Amino acid sequence: MRSDLPKVLHPLAGKPLLGHVVDTAHALGAVGICVVYGFGGDAVPRAFADDNLTFALQAEQLGTGHAVQQALPNLADTGVTLVLYGDVPLTRPATLQPLVAAAQAGKLGLLTVTLTAPTGYGRIVRVDGQVARIVEHKDADDAERAIREVNTGILAVPTTHLKTWIGRLKNDNAQGEYYLTDIIAMAVADGVAVETHQPAHEWEVLGVNSKTQLAELERIHQGEIARALLEAGVTLADPARLDVRGMLACGRDVSIDVNCVFEGQVKLGDGVQVGANCVLRNVTVAAGTRLDAFTLADDAAIGEVNRIGPFSRIRPGTTLARNVHVGNFVEIKNSRIDDGSKINHLSYVGDTTMGKKVNIGAGTITCNYDGANKHRTVIEDEVFVGSDTQLVAPVTVGRGATLGAGTTLTKDAPAGELTLSRARQLTITGWKRPVKQKKEG
Repeated sequence: MRSDLPKVLHPLAGKPLLGHVVDTAHALGAVGICVVYGFGGDAVPRAFADDNLTFALQAEQLGTGHAVQQALPNLADTGVTLVLYGDVPLTRPATLQPLVAAAQAGKLGLLTVTLTAPTGYGRIVRVDGQVARIVEHKDADDAERAIREVNTGILAVPTTHLKTWIGRLKNDNAQGEYYLTDIIAMAVADGVAVETHQPAHEWEVLGVNSKTQLAELERIHQGEIARALLEAGVTLADPARLDVRGMLACGRDVSIDVNCVFEGQVKLGDGVQVGANCVLRNVTVAAGTRLDAFTLADDAAIGEVNRIGPFSRIRPGTTLARNVHVGNFVEIKNSRIDDGSKINHLSYVGDTTMGKKVNIGAGTITCNYDGANKHRTVIEDEVFVGSDTQLVAPVTVGRGATLGAGTTLTKDAPAGELTLSRARQLTITGWKRPVKQKKEG
């Protein structure tokens, strides 16, 4: 990977590769999950410290069988063990379920795949149609290398058998490693049936060994997400230009333009329109709302039939009620904006409670920070705030009040009145504008 970051911590769709594998194990109902790690020291256990996993260090990388051996003390003697790989993130639970069922029936469940170009993979050697053994590419002869059915490394097995077979592994092979695949021949010798299954898609068993492969799997994964959204009725301007890094739930007649990114938990209600280049993170957007291009929204609740953007930023803790307009180059943070209010141009609203049908003029700022503490601004219903106004919190503007353009408000403004603060306008006669002097030489 040409990186100091352990491979399994590199992100795919906003989640570490290992995180996808752990989620798959949970989806299958795993009682316990043990992660075997090596490169990167304690970075992997630290990254998953809150996931209720157990960890086993493989101090020397002596093969897949040796890796599984490190996990054995963490495995109960009863039940079955499913072996997955932290750099193979897209295997679906439905693909793995038959393997688990086979192991629960006392068999060895093995995931194989048929490739047109199997170079580098262990070959599945069958006798009379039954799996006899797996031979690694470096140890295979010409006839075995002609086999196109290959081992994915993913298998499920009764744990009692696994512990017995792992103890019998040897490293007399071309790589001097302990191959987990050698347990297949042991299973056959012990009369344990080997039951194979293949994934519906080859990409389910693709691993990551480079940034190029990571990027390829990212597009495959995003393509599957886009396909599911299209099948659910979502309109995507271009399915190839969509990134979902979490969970995206959409109602009916939702449309999403190009280059949008959805992170965390995002929910879009019926009829929501998302313009190009928007980024939404942990946001709910209610029915009928339109988000114009380059809108950024983070940890916010956006109500019905709102009009947001373009170039708007909705920051954490913000709630926008119904029919709210937030225009270009407007930033809102930790504020409640009630029905019908408008903040259309070039304004910052932070730590504010705003009532209904308020109109905020261009260039308005709520000055919520005194250099040490944050303070709140209250703007009651039907207030009109003139352009280029500063409201120095804590301050309240009463219902129906008007603030004249250019006002710096430091005290409460009474309801229903015009409040303004301006220096006296002067004209200085005879004043001359400076003239740019020519450079000498």
